[in-house]
Amino acid sequence: MTAKIVIITELSLSLQIKMWFMKHIAFTFVLSAALLCSCCSNTTRTDDNPVVQTQQPTIQRITERGKLLVGTTGDYRPLSYREADGNYWGFGIEMAKRLADRIGVGIEFIQTSWPTLTADVLTEPQTFDLAIGGITITDTRKETMLMSEGYLANGKTILCRSSEADRYKSLADLDKPEVRVMVNPGGLNEKFANENLTHATIIVYQKNEDIPNQVAEGHADVMITEITEAPWYIQNDPRLAAPLLNTPFTHGEIGVLMRKGQDDLLQMVNNAIRQMKSDGTLRSLHEKYGLVYAY
Repeated sequence: MTAKIVIITELSLSLQIKMWFMKHIAFTFVLSAALLCSCCSNTTRTDDNPVVQTQQPTIQRITERGKLLVGTTGDYRPLSYREADGNYWGFGIEMAKRLADRIGVGIEFIQTSWPTLTADVLTEPQTFDLAIGGITITDTRKETMLMSEGYLANGKTILCRSSEADRYKSLADLDKPEVRVMVNPGGLNEKFANENLTHATIIVYQKNEDIPNQVAEGHADVMITEITEAPWYIQNDPRLAAPLLNTPFTHGEIGVLMRKGQDDLLQMVNNAIRQMKSDGTLRSLHEKYGLVYAY
């Protein structure tokens, strides 16, 4: 009976030693892995920011280049417009300049167009870092590209002649064969018209910035546009009206567009937008261009 007790005790002790040894090995492995990850981490300390990510390939490339390359259509007052002398102005242009300032580099604008916007973003070799100026955030775009958080509310509306403002009170009033609806090619305005105005006469006109004048002069009855664009035209041309400005057909937001794989740049852009919302800078910029602030 005594021998059995001794054997059981020795076995118990042996099992305890093995369990302790296995736990010790597991702990050592976890600790070593943690130390290895810490050593391989792409972080560094600075006086201004305790932990700063150093592996930021897109921003690093922009910094080394010395300027931010921005694609924009230049045909969308008051968000992005290119004057005859080549200078750009607008709400989106100022947003882009603030992003460049945040990185600490200069800026260069590269003209794109609505029909070629997606192709220009995705082309190889890359022609610009991001695109800005009236670009609506959509699920389709987000499937193949990156889009920032919204910084401007938008929605589809119309421009028409002031003398006919009472004629258009709903989408149904537009969707008639005798109504000539003019849109620019390749963008969401053309897509909206084709999907929702199956009876109207749709005219595709190449230069978006000229369509309001085409309507004013009687070459078309209505322009499909955005609530971000329409106010500028009715303020600057008394021949035009936007009777459905306060009841847009759609609701959305405008954001910054870029190719996938630029997550560091996307994070920087989103951080800038959030800061501009919180410190009042974005509201002031809306007021400067007569845009409705929705944040």
